[in-house]
Amino acid sequence: MAEQAPIPEEPDVVTYEVRGRVAIVTMNRPDYRNAQNSVMTYALDAAFTRAVEDPQVGAIVLAGNGKHFSAGHDIGTPGRDHHVRYPNKAVLWWDHVDRAGGDQRFARELEVYLGMCRRWREIPKPTIAMVQGACIAGGLMLAWVCDLIIASEDAFFSDPVVRMGIPGVEYFAHPWVLGPRAAKEFLFTGDRFDAARAKEWGMVNRVAPREQLTEQTMALAEQIAAMPQFGLALTKKAVNQAEDLMGMRAGMDSVFGLHHFAHAHNAEVGADSLGGMTAKAMKAQATTAEQNGTA
Repeated sequence: MAEQAPIPEEPDVVTYEVRGRVAIVTMNRPDYRNAQNSVMTYALDAAFTRAVEDPQVGAIVLAGNGKHFSAGHDIGTPGRDHHVRYPNKAVLWWDHVDRAGGDQRFARELEVYLGMCRRWREIPKPTIAMVQGACIAGGLMLAWVCDLIIASEDAFFSDPVVRMGIPGVEYFAHPWVLGPRAAKEFLFTGDRFDAARAKEWGMVNRVAPREQLTEQTMALAEQIAAMPQFGLALTKKAVNQAEDLMGMRAGMDSVFGLHHFAHAHNAEVGADSLGGMTAKAMKAQATTAEQNGTA
């Protein structure tokens, strides 16, 4: 069995509270812009399960503590835990820890990224992502699994992983949430797009001033939570099924294969599966593009 490196102690990486008929699930790694490690993934899953099982909860809000919603997957903080064992809950596949190379990456990402996001997309209660600041790469995945997205005016969105030579994040919903042409621009450039552009493309439902974001999100959540619970669950299932009939699930499966082909290519021709890109390098490239007027 592979040795499990200790994970630095952090406060609760996810917090949970209920206001009225709305559960608020909050990512709580603000010092790292709510970068998602596996500790957070399984804490989110536990919080969502708690909300689903509470009959008094009619809707769920997903939030991020601090300045940013989420800067994506954890690829460089002290709490990164990609070699730590967790019980698979999303897919019936072997554990990643004792596997090597592409086997390890495929097993981990099938469970923690694609599998968990698909699991959360099927939550039978309406979910609303309340997005402020950065919503990047893996952060997009968390927002996209929600039924509605309300963004603050200062929110920005990007999927810059093409800079790694990888065709988008694991939960490849881009063509369905943006449309094909917007999805290509989003991916080809790696640029950051603001909340107004995201709303124009249909990715965001509403845009609110930062100081009114919580108030407006909670008002909408309470309005939805007052609807018949079983009716909401069936309606959500109906829309999700329609998306899948339009190829969303099959499309994700096909792109997940391309995603891992890119990882394998990077590992074969370079230093690592991420094309040598670190979190710092990704941020530097985004900053340079922004200074050059292309982001």
